Amino acid sequence: MAIVACVQLSSTSDVERNLAVTEALVRRAAAAGAVLVATPEATTYLGPHDQKVRLAEPVDGPTHRRLAALAAELGIHLLVGSVAERHPDPEQARQRAFNTSLLFGPDGGLRARYRKIHLFDVDLAAAGGVRFEESARTAAGDEVVVADTPIGRMGLSVCFDLRFPELYARQVARGATVLAVPSAFTERTGRDHWHVLLRARAIEAQCWVLAPAQWGAHDDEGLRRSYGHALIVDPWGTVVAECGDAEGICLAEVDPGRVDEVRARIPMASNRRLPGAC
Repeated sequence: MAIVACVQLSSTSDVERNLAVTEALVRRAAAAGAVLVATPEATTYLGPHDQKVRLAEPVDGPTHRRLAALAAELGIHLLVGSVAERHPDPEQARQRAFNTSLLFGPDGGLRARYRKIHLFDVDLAAAGGVRFEESARTAAGDEVVVADTPIGRMGLSVCFDLRFPELYARQVARGATVLAVPSAFTERTGRDHWHVLLRARAIEAQCWVLAPAQWGAHDDEGLRRSYGHALIVDPWGTVVAECGDAEGICLAEVDPGRVDEVRARIPMASNRRLPGAC
């Protein structure tokens, strides 16, 4: 058994403010006994995309080193839900950045990096939402990433990835027992889809799900408000912890053995019949 925490933020284009709030909430989670803390998508910056590209750093940049040092100071695993990672190609770097999750270990070392694969290109204007084209300023990743943590092998994903269950099937095939889904879900889609999709991924993958989230208003031109409700779901699909309508944390005690218990009850792996299924 181990305590884990999901952080809920209201990030803006003020990087220093975002970092200060993040550090305070991560410290609070660690003080409560969390051995793994996860922060949302766009932890360090959520604002106009042109500025995001200009501010993008390599993985070993100063902002990311600061977060690595925090993990080392507290002796925890820290999943920074996503940051703007500078594209290694100088020509591409002028146009786009990667939307990248960083997993730091308790020694501050980088344990895994995941670049968001599915980019949020949608038009929700007719449904009272926003039109958003993430691919205009973001480069897509192409690698499925699973990493070891104190609570099991964790599959990494970011926000819009949640709508593509085949990604999580591949993660489970690589040994995942925990799925991380740091997000900045829009208020409009979050009301109808957030809980349903996260519980569905937990049930079909028979995994724990950690979903740190952005909440409230941002100074972003395309994404005015985020839904929030950062939560933790068990492998049976039960929500065991959830944030309210404010910046904060939610905590839960995670039992890695719960995955084995659920998978023994409903042995999906041995019952799967579709050719080529993961």
